Amino acid sequence: MIQYQEILNDIYNEIQPFINEGKVANYIPALAKVDPDQFAMSLTLFDGRSFHVGCSDNKFSIQSISKVFTFTRALDIYSTELYNKVGKEPSGDPFNSLIQLEHEYGIPRNPFINAGAIVVTDALLTKYKNIDNTFDNILGFIRDISDDQTIDFDKEVWFSEYKHGFRNAALANLMKSFNNIDNNVDDVLKTYFKHCSITMSTKELSRATLFLANHGVDPINQKQYITPQQAKRINAVMLTCGHYDASGEFAFHVGLPGKSGVGGGIIAVVPKVMSLAVFSPRLNSWGNSLVGTKALELFTTKSGFSIF
Repeated sequence: MIQYQEILNDIYNEIQPFINEGKVANYIPALAKVDPDQFAMSLTLFDGRSFHVGCSDNKFSIQSISKVFTFTRALDIYSTELYNKVGKEPSGDPFNSLIQLEHEYGIPRNPFINAGAIVVTDALLTKYKNIDNTFDNILGFIRDISDDQTIDFDKEVWFSEYKHGFRNAALANLMKSFNNIDNNVDDVLKTYFKHCSITMSTKELSRATLFLANHGVDPINQKQYITPQQAKRINAVMLTCGHYDASGEFAFHVGLPGKSGVGGGIIAVVPKVMSLAVFSPRLNSWGNSLVGTKALELFTTKSGFSIF
């Protein structure tokens, strides 16, 4: 039997020499104030058992991890029609690049770069009509899959992103010029920044992503959230696009579908076994948690879990 707690404890000790490497996402002022030396890691198994190390109860801004949840909702609503507005290929460029978007006529490469997530948010806004209804649906879905009705968003982070999100506004307006944004740009951006500012702990995140490890069905409460085919697609895009232009590096070193956020969180999925979450705010040059990536690489090495 695999000693999960022992593995997590070993990882905690082995990442300590790297804990001061990297930089927090200081281009979002509210995130720049986060304690940079935090570390947490959690995993949840299909039978409901969970294992944790570090500050696993501490909530942090999930940022781009929310794109997995909005993509899940939009795919469930629009099915393959969604791909008329957003692609499913790796970008090979930074997550906030304007150049590629210009060359490709306002169609983002995938739903996990900023432009793609903005388009997905726009699609949800079309379905739910206004900011409040749209965000309530996204948040309600996250609370449901987490089995935790207390999850909420950080108003300070939301306002900080909205006030300083000039590049995202440029992306949205560029896509609007190509008729790939249907709603009011400001409404789309407010909704987008709001779901990025949702705060969760690694305990909550590892529980929330369990359905993606089980073909769309929560193995604990047996509720089906999406079809097996949709879960397959989401996992595939997480593997190929979940870490921006370092997605290949993550697949090479970790070997699991995953998604990072500039708040320092990363989620990862071991199909038919578990889901994991890790948190460490200092980022590497690609905008992914430096220590979090190392921790997940250590986990797959020590446990033997990998899709390869």
